Amino acid sequence: MDVDRGEDLGFVHSLGELAQARNGGCSHGCGTSAPTRKALRLATPKDQATATELARQNEDVRRKAMERVRANGLAMKLTDAEWQWDRKKLTFYFTAEKRVDFRNLVRDLASLFRTRIELKQIGVRDEAKRLDGIGRCGRQYCSASWLPELRPVNLGVAKDQRLSLNPAQISGACGRLMCCLRYEHDFYVQSRKRFPKEGKIIVTARGEEKVLSIDIFRERITLKSSEGESRMISLNDLNSELASVGAGITPADSAADEENGDVSFEISPELLYTTEHELPLSSELIVMEAREEEATTTGKESDTPADSTRAGDRDDSGARRRRGRRGGRRGRGGDQSEPK
Repeated sequence: MDVDRGEDLGFVHSLGELAQARNGGCSHGCGTSAPTRKALRLATPKDQATATELARQNEDVRRKAMERVRANGLAMKLTDAEWQWDRKKLTFYFTAEKRVDFRNLVRDLASLFRTRIELKQIGVRDEAKRLDGIGRCGRQYCSASWLPELRPVNLGVAKDQRLSLNPAQISGACGRLMCCLRYEHDFYVQSRKRFPKEGKIIVTARGEEKVLSIDIFRERITLKSSEGESRMISLNDLNSELASVGAGITPADSAADEENGDVSFEISPELLYTTEHELPLSSELIVMEAREEEATTTGKESDTPADSTRAGDRDDSGARRRRGRRGGRRGRGGDQSEPK
C-alpha cells in the first residue's frame, strides 16, 4: 500500500457487511474519516517473508538505538522500533517526561542504519497499544487489537455510569482510565434523559416529592415526600401521575436540564481556565491590537487611561502636580503653604 515516501505492507481488516458496520462509527471514532491511502497490489509470498524478517529485526534495532540514547545522555525511553517494508524509513517510538533535544541522536541513527530516521513521542496509552498485552477482562488490549483511535476518557464517564471511583478498579495497564468505559457511556446519557434528574423536586399526585435515585435498567424511581415517606415507582406510572396533574418529564425536563448545564459532558482540559487567567473579550483584543499598532507607527506609547495622568493630578496650567504621601508631606499642616 501507498505510504509516506514509499510502500509498506498492510492487512485487510474486514470486508462486505462487516466493513460497513465498522465504518458506521463507534465511541472511539471508528469510521469517522475516509482512508487517505490506497492499496497498490496484492502482496506476494516474498513480500510477506520480507515483512516477517523486518519484524524480527525491530527488537535488535531498538536495542542498538538505546545504546546511542545512553551515549547522548538523553532522558527518554525507546518503546518500539518499526522498519518500513521498503527499508526507506525507520521509525522509533519513545516516551519522555520532558521535552528532549534529539537532533544529535537522529544524526547518529541515520549514520548507523543508513536510512531516513523518524522519532515519534507517544503517551503511556499509545505505549501500551504498541507493546500489547492482556487486560483484566482476560482479552487482548482493545487499543492493540481493534481500536483505530484512542480518545481521551475522563472521570465524568465513570461518574455517569455510577462506577467505583477507585483508580485501581477503573484504570488499565497503562495507568490511565480504561478505554472500555466509553463503550456504554452514550447509552447511559441517552437513558437518563427519560428520567427526572436526581435531587429534583417534582409535583405528583401526592404533592411535591424529591427524586432520590433512579434505576435506568429496571426503569424505577425512588421518591421522597415532604413528610419523609419514601416510595418506589415505575417510570410509566410516574409519567401517568405527572400527566394527570399537567406536568411531564420527557422530553421537556431533559432538554431544560441540558440547556442549564445539568447534563454531564466531556470537557477537554485545554478548554478549561480559572478566574486567575480570564480570557479577554473580543472588543478588548481589538483595542489592544489598535494601541500596539499606533505605538509602533508613531514611536510613542498610546495615551490610554492606565498610562495617562488623571485629571485630578493636573493643575490649571496643564502641568502634572506632584502628590505627597498620604495627601501631604509629613510635619506640615494642611493650611501651610509651601515655601518658595
